[in-house]
Amino acid sequence: MNAVLASVTKRQQSAHRTARAVQAAQVLRSDAEVLQAARRIAGLIAEGSAERDRDRILPERELDLVSAAGLWAMNVPREHGGAGVSYATVAQVFAILSAADASIGQIQQNHNSAVFWLSTVGTSAQKDFFLGEILRGCRFGNANTDAPAAQGQKQGAQPAVIARTARGHVLSGEKIYATGALFAHYVTVIGQNEAGEKTVAIIPAGTPGLVIEDDWQSFGQRTTASGRVRLDRVELPDLCVLPIHRAYSEQAMGAVSQLSHVGIDLGIAQAALDDTVGFLRGRSSISQPEGSPRAVIDPLVIAQVGEIQIRIHAAEAMTRRAGLAVDAAIADPDRAKRAAASLAVAEAKVLTSEVALLASSKLFELCGTRSAQSPHAFDRHWRNARVHTLHDPVRHKFTVVGDHLLNGILPESAGAL
Repeated sequence: MNAVLASVTKRQQSAHRTARAVQAAQVLRSDAEVLQAARRIAGLIAEGSAERDRDRILPERELDLVSAAGLWAMNVPREHGGAGVSYATVAQVFAILSAADASIGQIQQNHNSAVFWLSTVGTSAQKDFFLGEILRGCRFGNANTDAPAAQGQKQGAQPAVIARTARGHVLSGEKIYATGALFAHYVTVIGQNEAGEKTVAIIPAGTPGLVIEDDWQSFGQRTTASGRVRLDRVELPDLCVLPIHRAYSEQAMGAVSQLSHVGIDLGIAQAALDDTVGFLRGRSSISQPEGSPRAVIDPLVIAQVGEIQIRIHAAEAMTRRAGLAVDAAIADPDRAKRAAASLAVAEAKVLTSEVALLASSKLFELCGTRSAQSPHAFDRHWRNARVHTLHDPVRHKFTVVGDHLLNGILPESAGAL
């Protein structure tokens, strides 16, 4: 397989590049086509989402539907054959998919980041090959977070070193929170080169030495299969190694990555509100304290449902604003525009995180005891919101925004912002 990857001119062998079967993908050409496809696919994957969460049924069939619809290639640049959509559209697609199934939305997050850094810091050969693979229907999963040191060893994670050899590169190590790796045709591993610079290796599924373990046990986002990846002297050609540090220091990498999380939280909030409204309308005689009106005409219930709707609309507006700021930073990635994108994404992340938690909690308060019964599976919205919003705590966002406003401090582009 490595020999195949080393020779991008052998296009006739494309069907055999990855161990996992590839579903041929539709090629989308515009923002409108992408949004239309997202809404259509969301209707399909929403069916069964509660059952998948309850029984932890991994969404392999559903992921094939999403990638075959062309949505995993939505941010491939137009000059490379993709739709090259606005990042405002990217965030909207994540919200649409996550409203249907938040785990499926999250599985795609790191893939979209991979498309971005391939497009910006990849060589011509890497762009031609890997962006072509993505247009073909291939999915990228991640293995970015180093596992903590074992007991008795030095404290802290041990960074994976992607070392150069006479034949290419070799890496070993252990990664956790490897979202998407179990479903991927390629697994991206972030480590460092011998100079200590952040570097990424792209490993085809089935490569000797690559082991993916599904040991994810979180109470939310249960079907992301964000487990563990073990690497035992995995050998790769130069084609599969990129200087990802340049995507952070020269491009809006941090903002691009975090914008997907903003969309996921927004989708969870929308799903919770939709279920709140649907339940209240369908159970208009829901019990209230003696002497109180029915829930759907109770002014207190009406006001709180209205508040959640307003907060979601505000979060949507801030999410679109953030996406447009990312577009501006990509078009002209100077330091000021990259900082503006990071700040806009940070502000949107605060609102979407807060409304996801609010909407998923208020659902039960407004709908009452019967809404807590297992068949409804409404608890998954709160569990998904609570777990997903832990990825990048919003308490840091307030500080970054305030420090910029008061002291003119620009956010660090290499951080989680």
